[in-house]
Amino acid sequence: QVQLVESGGGVVQAGGSLRLSCAASLRTFDRYTMGWFRRAPGKDSEFVAAISWSGGRTRYADSVKGRFTISRDNAKNTVYLQMNNLKPEDTAVYYCAAGGSSWLSSDGTTYDYWGQGTQVTVSS
Repeated sequence: QVQLVESGGGVVQAGGSLRLSCAASLRTFDRYTMGWFRRAPGKDSEFVAAISWSGGRTRYADSVKGRFTISRDNAKNTVYLQMNNLKPEDTAVYYCAAGGSSWLSSDGTTYDYWGQGTQVTVSS
């Protein structure tokens, strides 16, 4: 059974940083595009970032570009999201996802597996 387990969420003041991790039990982790999405209270799910199989290509939502960095360690079956200069509007539950397509999709329906999410709260 495939499992994606996120960690690293918490409460931080505006301007602070957090690093999220997502450990995947995928046997062929290095063949999956990995993505991060978030859902804020009362809002739809939003694409945050995606990274290619090798880590050589990345894609970001405009709202996080320049502040967030996605990376992966295929030897550890783990993807990361480094979040700097956090803002109150970044408050959400953050989910990691794994997709079989090579395209760095921002469409959540193209991802095959999802984690349970980790809460990030940014206070002003």
